[in-house]
Amino acid sequence: MAEKYLLDSNIFITPHRLYYPFDFAQGFWDQLEEKLKLDNVSVLDVVVSEVSKLEDELSTWIGDLEDFEALSVKAAPFVVNYGKVLTYVQDCGLYREEALRNWARGDIADPWLIAVAMDTGATIITEESSAGTGLSAKNKSRNAKLPDVANHFGVKCENLFYFMRQMKFKL
Repeated sequence: MAEKYLLDSNIFITPHRLYYPFDFAQGFWDQLEEKLKLDNVSVLDVVVSEVSKLEDELSTWIGDLEDFEALSVKAAPFVVNYGKVLTYVQDCGLYREEALRNWARGDIADPWLIAVAMDTGATIITEESSAGTGLSAKNKSRNAKLPDVANHFGVKCENLFYFMRQMKFKL
């Protein structure tokens, strides 16, 4: 069975801004568009919303994709898991209240990505890094990091280059 992937917003935003702008790396975007049509690659509706808010060339690109449908986070198992993720951030003792307030806004993709991956077994593809060993109850963080919370729930996170290698991108 093929590995499933859930793409974070920064998988679109970071390459667009730093590595693969449309004006000289159209091949990256053409390949990504093809991968988004596969059954084992998903993008959540909240991720599309985050990218669309930028109102730039990238938001136009994602809005113009054909044969692409974002995955809704409204399915009951996803909503139940979302509650579990927020409860963990609140109760684990590693994060300040500010971290919970940020993630609980509903339009932030990170907790939804974990919630959906918990249900589907997907690997989250993100450019976000773990806080590392700096997390502790004595040094609570203002920001919950996607890889750290995902790890607690047994959800695998990998970066864009992992995804590109697995999906056989050629640049």
